[in-house]
This record gives sequence, C-alpha cells and structure tokens, in this order.
Amino acid sequence: MKIFCQENLNEIKKVLHQLTNEQYNFPSNTLFGATIGQHIRHILEFYQSVLSGIKTNTINYDSRKRNLLIETDTHYAIQIIDSINAGLKTINTDKLLILEGDFCAEEGKQIKIQTSVLRELAYCLEHSIHHQALIKVGLLELNSISLIEDNFGLAPATLRYRKQCEK
Repeated sequence: MKIFCQENLNEIKKVLHQLTNEQYNFPSNTLFGATIGQHIRHILEFYQSVLSGIKTNTINYDSRKRNLLIETDTHYAIQIIDSINAGLKTINTDKLLILEGDFCAEEGKQIKIQTSVLRELAYCLEHSIHHQALIKVGLLELNSISLIEDNFGLAPATLRYRKQCEK
C-alpha cells in the first residue's frame, strides 16, 4: 500500500512540476471557484494527518492545519510530497490506531473508530484519486489536460475494467 500511495503522490508531483503558480491558483468555474492548489492541499494534508496520527495513535482529519502555502506554491507542495514519501518509507502499516472525527454537521458528535495505518493509507489513496478526478476537470478548463496521462484520477478498478473491455 505504501508503494501505491507513493506512486500516486508522484503522479501529482509530475503535474506540479509542469504547472505555473498562476494555473495552480486559478479559481475554476467548473469547480465552483476552487483551485487545483486547494485540491492538492486537501490530499496532502490527509496524508500528513496519518503520519502525525501514527505518533499519537489517533488520526483526526478534521483537525488538519490547512496550510495555505501548500495550496498556493507548487514548489512548496512538491517539498511536502517528498516529505510524505519519506515518511511513508519508515512507517509500520500493521499498527492499530484510533480514527476520531465528527461525521455530521452538528458539533459535539465526535466518535472514535478503531482502524489501522494500512486502512487509513488505503483511504488516503482513494481520497487522492477522487480529488485527482476533480483536478483533471480544472486542468481541462485551463486547456492543460495534456499535462496528465489518461489514467490520472481513475480508480484502479476502473482501469482494470477498461482493460477487460478491450479484450
């Protein structure tokens, strides 16, 4: 799972190397004013939540920092990806953790769920792919779809299904 996450983060990194900060910060009409940078920040902060949660035995995605520099500066976002990838190399995926969060709009409804590092990495990967699909829409609006490969933002199950259909 760690390798799949790193490969996915490196796909994002490849795009970041090609984007200008102007493109990265462009408020997309099709994304209701969101930017590619905001989606990248969101992805990376979930991974950061897992890595910091390993140290405390508790992951809480709601309490992430929301670092605006990640969403506005491609070079900084690349540094964060490199940091996450380095952190992924050293972690024990078998470790059990507690996931805590508010899963409804009401305050004070926080619950705790037993989980594992492996499960949360799987979640981060699926979450990343979902946001990559939205980033793809943003790139299309910028006439920059050529910056990504066709499979960017597609779930592995979708890719396997498409291969089966080609046979």
